[in-house]
Amino acid sequence: MSGAPVTGGARTGYAVVVPTLARRTLADCLAALAAATGPGPDEIVLVDDRPEPDADPRALEHPLTVLGDLRERTVVLRSGGRGPAAARNTGIRAVTSPWTAFLDDDVQVGPHWCDQLVQDLAEAAPDTGAVQGVIAVPLPGERRPTDWERGTAGLARAQWITADMAYRTDVLKQVHGFDERFPRAFREDADLALRVLDAGWRIRRGRRTTRHPVRDASRWVSLKQQRGNADDALMRRLHGPDWWAKAVAPRGRIRRHAAITAAGLAALALAVAGRPRAAAVAGLGWAAGTAEFAWARIAPGPRTRDEVVTMLATSALIPPAATWHRLAGEWRHRHAPAWREVAA
Repeated sequence: MSGAPVTGGARTGYAVVVPTLARRTLADCLAALAAATGPGPDEIVLVDDRPEPDADPRALEHPLTVLGDLRERTVVLRSGGRGPAAARNTGIRAVTSPWTAFLDDDVQVGPHWCDQLVQDLAEAAPDTGAVQGVIAVPLPGERRPTDWERGTAGLARAQWITADMAYRTDVLKQVHGFDERFPRAFREDADLALRVLDAGWRIRRGRRTTRHPVRDASRWVSLKQQRGNADDALMRRLHGPDWWAKAVAPRGRIRRHAAITAAGLAALALAVAGRPRAAAVAGLGWAAGTAEFAWARIAPGPRTRDEVVTMLATSALIPPAATWHRLAGEWRHRHAPAWREVAA
């Protein structure tokens, strides 16, 4: 554990850092934190990451009032709309407590969260660099969950997500915080955790619980999420082709998406070239791949008319979008050195 400071588990002072876009969920997040029993945070750093330089500060007035006595320990910083990784780094620079607990602005900590967090931190061994919270995602009980709801429910099984994650502040500074080349709330937490583990620290799961409700989203949200394929390309550059296994992350369908996209492009090219039979074969390949993908998303869901229409439309568009973003990411990050080369 080269260069790692030895800090005992008895030091349980902590700060809470919350990056936000001033969403409506922020008030519930802060209200749950203020209501939780146990020693409150030494400091709360609320990082306003709205990109507009003239963003209305009144949007944060109500969320701040729900903090009650904790309002006096709260500071609000601006990070310029550069994404959650940069926002959290802004918060880290302001923290003076030995531990930094990250919360997303759409979660609600449990009623005993402060007590449980302090216990988690007190029990952390000297070589434990971080303690992860337990995430619970409430799903509807009267029907099967939608594709979006199932995706959100996956957070309960995810490793190292910063929806509720506490790091030793010294450890964050040792590994230089979050990599701000990750502009979305995707993979930036796994990248940080892998660098912490590479530095010789351990990460364990604590007992505190946090609720992550499924927020409203448009029917095109799954299409927008394909931008994360560019972040997967950066992960590959930083942590090697086996980063999936290291991060205990699902491998995804990018290879199938690329094959479906190639079949669709081939069908179009062959049709233009006046080769209808070959174009038909390629078109059948595209249709079969798209149908399999759509059914894989429809089958476990509620199968309502709206959900089926959404799955059919987005299943046709996701493969080319995913492939495009992956190729764009590979090009954009082609010169990014591996993390170990930078740390050496």
